[in-house]
Amino acid sequence: MARLIYVMDPMCSWCWGFAPVQQRLAQLAEQHGVPCEWRVGGLRRGGAPLEPAKREAILHHWHAVAEATGQPFQHQGALPEGFIYDTEPACRALVAVGALAPELQSAYAAAVQRAFYAQGQDVTAAPVLADVAAELGIPRIEFVDQFDSAACRAATEADFAWVEQLGIAGFPTLLAEDQGRLALLTNGYQPLTALQPLLERWLAQVAPNA
Repeated sequence: MARLIYVMDPMCSWCWGFAPVQQRLAQLAEQHGVPCEWRVGGLRRGGAPLEPAKREAILHHWHAVAEATGQPFQHQGALPEGFIYDTEPACRALVAVGALAPELQSAYAAAVQRAFYAQGQDVTAAPVLADVAAELGIPRIEFVDQFDSAACRAATEADFAWVEQLGIAGFPTLLAEDQGRLALLTNGYQPLTALQPLLERWLAQVAPNA
């Protein structure tokens, strides 16, 4: 079966910039009967509070993403003193939603990204991640149970290992798979105008077998 595989991290700024492009490409693929599956990458795990120089470098990067993609960012008050840029909880939350309500996984990822980048919320915090799930209609207790489960932690680590094994070092990455063969559509942000023709050519080859 043919499928797209989207490799991302909810706290990757270029993934936030790429979100509208990914959504349109996924819609196009689904129109041809080709699903889009998600894998989380684990951009940053654990670590210490951000040092001022690192914070400034990240915020400068956010400005570049905003300028290139048009996605909204809230810069004032972002990454407050003592903030630990640990993306594992947000990744695990996306895996949890994939287990509970896979049809909401894309919407949940976008909501987490918007909460972090455009609204300045701390999406490393489990209560915030649960709030976002509840806003999409996922019962809070079900989300928390899944998020805290050993199975969810293991599935998240399995995604990290799969991504590392493939040698994917940057996000977003979009792969196209058919008959077990992987093709790289993009590693890094590209606009829809660059990627849609590539996807359409691939779909023309595999859609009859999808």
